[in-house]
Amino acid sequence: MTTPMILTAFFFNPQGDHRMSWRHPQARGPEIFDLEYYQELAQAAEYAKLDAIFIADHVGMWDTFESNVAHYANARLEPITLLSALAAVTKHIGLIGTASASYSEPYNLARAFASLDHLSKGRASWNVVTSAMNEEAMNFGRDGNIEHAFRYERAGEFLDTAKALWDSIEDEALLFDKETGFFADPSKIHRIEHIGKHFKVRGPLNVPRPVQGHPVIVQAGSSEDGKALAAKHADINFSLVRTIEEGQRYRKDFDERLFQNGRSPSSLKILPGILPLVCSSAAEAKEKQEFLNTLTPERVGIDLVSSWCGVDLSKFPIDGQLPALPEDATFNGQRTNLDRVRSFAKEKLTIREVARRVSTAGTAPVMAGTPKDIADQMEAWFTAGAGDGFNLMFPVVPEDWINFTKLVIPELQRRGLTPTEYADGTFRDRLGLPRPMNQFSKLPVNK
Repeated sequence: MTTPMILTAFFFNPQGDHRMSWRHPQARGPEIFDLEYYQELAQAAEYAKLDAIFIADHVGMWDTFESNVAHYANARLEPITLLSALAAVTKHIGLIGTASASYSEPYNLARAFASLDHLSKGRASWNVVTSAMNEEAMNFGRDGNIEHAFRYERAGEFLDTAKALWDSIEDEALLFDKETGFFADPSKIHRIEHIGKHFKVRGPLNVPRPVQGHPVIVQAGSSEDGKALAAKHADINFSLVRTIEEGQRYRKDFDERLFQNGRSPSSLKILPGILPLVCSSAAEAKEKQEFLNTLTPERVGIDLVSSWCGVDLSKFPIDGQLPALPEDATFNGQRTNLDRVRSFAKEKLTIREVARRVSTAGTAPVMAGTPKDIADQMEAWFTAGAGDGFNLMFPVVPEDWINFTKLVIPELQRRGLTPTEYADGTFRDRLGLPRPMNQFSKLPVNK
């Protein structure tokens, strides 16, 4: 096996990636806030040799509509805290945590992820988001969301600053020389002296350079601004495409963007999101999907689509067509989601139909069937170049997570698509990504 399929296990809601998975009979209750719950899942994923756990996050409670608070599972643990705990009970699996570049400061986040990388021996990864919900903005002194282009401009400068901070203590800087009394070589510790439009940071960071050089950078936005940020900075892009052909076009578009940034195609791994649903037959798969669809109150689905497109759809006939949608220039929410709603409008779906489709887990494709059926579909996408692997969005956790690790992974391993043992090295090493050079290592010595 020369190029293994990259697999990450995704947490959007603690009980699964169906919007209302908490209502499923197999879903857990209050124990979703206990370490033991996540430890069980993390160790199952590590036993199956998955590459990483991916923790999504918001920094606010989605509560614009009353149904959101009453029905939707908004509550979640803070990712870096959770992943730090999981680092102690795992040995190999990558630890991807979501953190906002809109409502954080570079020094604090660079310090947190550098610490996680040391504690995990080189397994930390940052999913960079720009926080598109008004509810998030109102927790940080604002009345509404930050303008879209401004958020991504800030995120770009944030990443430049964080990378400089990670480089500010060179690898050979710490001496621990008890005889001379020199703890560090001052010529290898650098103030970054960053002064930009959004940040002013002196540095250096007070955590040694991360084991991986820089934690692995993940980005999930598919807007033009999001793709531009990923093409410059990201190591992994999480995509939402529905067909092999769409995935191939997405890869081609990114290869061109990478070339414009002086990067090779191999420097960015693209992971389409999928919903694997392990069943004994096609009939059972259909039955499971239909049952999941019954879990979401109709109003929750409508409110979710309303949030995605910035229009209160409850005021329109539920069996009518979508109304006129905002233009990008006037929309400061998540434009990737707005584009998805636009695609539904082109299909002439009714508001009810759109709400049902979005309520499952956004718009990721479902891969349902026997372990062989699911492996066949994943292999077809992978070998066609529609992705470098997959972000696994299990509809119900722990049931679907455990079924996949026990039943589908052995089939993928039998085909030589995924490893039976972890390779040596850091998370970055296993992805086939080089350790970043230190931007300060060739500078003249400070005097």
